[in-house]
Amino acid sequence: MTNFLELKTSITVDDEGLVAGIAWPFGTPDRVGDVITPGAFKGARAPLPILFGHDPNDPVGTWTEITETGAGLQVKGRLLIDDVARAREVRALVRAGAVGGLSIGFSTKKAAPRRGGGRTITDLELVEISLVTVPCHPGARITAAKDAAATIKIAEAIQRAAAQIKGT
Repeated sequence: MTNFLELKTSITVDDEGLVAGIAWPFGTPDRVGDVITPGAFKGARAPLPILFGHDPNDPVGTWTEITETGAGLQVKGRLLIDDVARAREVRALVRAGAVGGLSIGFSTKKAAPRRGGGRTITDLELVEISLVTVPCHPGARITAAKDAAATIKIAEAIQRAAAQIKGT
């Protein structure tokens, strides 16, 4: 059985389509009471598809880095904005704040019921990570999406300031 858990995370995306976030934060349950423990993602490997809303017919990019840290499952990837029109649309939605969550799709390998509802999941097979509007876990958010235009503006401002310092 494949499970889809939506997680509320911070996500952002840049002009080049780079996106990063926490796909699953450790330490708190999602909205249905499930908790995934550290070590459960040990078999997760990149590349993995970036889907929009868990739709297997709506791939918009690829997760290129999947790392389990003390905080949770950290991911980095790229929306295929040069090749997929839908990826450009999704980037616009993320930038506008209409899409800000991440959600994982996985098959449970090992879990136990939790008192009060939900499960404690200790082993799983991660099959995809989606960008979503309303994630199930309050802590699963897109955390970074570089903005090339902003970076260029900052670089130009630094160059102007350096030129003024040299001229004085």
